[in-house]
Amino acid sequence: MSDLFDTEQINRLIRTRRSTFIPQFVPGRVIPDSTVWQLLENANWAPSHKQTEPWRFIVFTGAGLQRLADFQADLYERTAGPAYKAAKHANLRRNPPLCSHVIALAMKRTERRLPEIEEIEAVACAVQNLHLSAHAYGLGGYWSSGGITYTEEAKAFFGLDADDRLLGFFQLGYIDVPSAPGQRGPVQDKTRWVSE
Repeated sequence: MSDLFDTEQINRLIRTRRSTFIPQFVPGRVIPDSTVWQLLENANWAPSHKQTEPWRFIVFTGAGLQRLADFQADLYERTAGPAYKAAKHANLRRNPPLCSHVIALAMKRTERRLPEIEEIEAVACAVQNLHLSAHAYGLGGYWSSGGITYTEEAKAFFGLDADDRLLGFFQLGYIDVPSAPGQRGPVQDKTRWVSE
């Protein structure tokens, strides 16, 4: 055991983290903004090559949730073409207001000498910090990359430039219905150990 941290508690935190989806949230219960700021502060301590800190967070709550809902539903309707599905359109308009907060997750391209994938990976590390922190606070959430995530026309709404990327949305809420325990295959099946 480390002298600095309770490693068993950290192991348990990581192994019990689960995605919690909107139907599992307590309807209408709002997380204090101060708690969301703490989650974002923890996300901000993710690693990044050359300390570029490429993660950007756009937080929607209160009336902002309906603004996000209307924008994404309208953009989907305009851009989906033959792939348009009425049920998906309805979900895009209905779901954000059912959350306490929705955090748009973006990658800001500041150091073009680095491979883009390294900047995306850094954002993924920040999101893992965010998700683990939410779990530690007893909150539910999940990273969604559906809807308008990869639609170029969405970038301006989130203040992103052409080289930046919208990487999805983190939906947050208090948990009403917990997720089932997770399962993973043995790490030994996914590891090659080279010692000589």
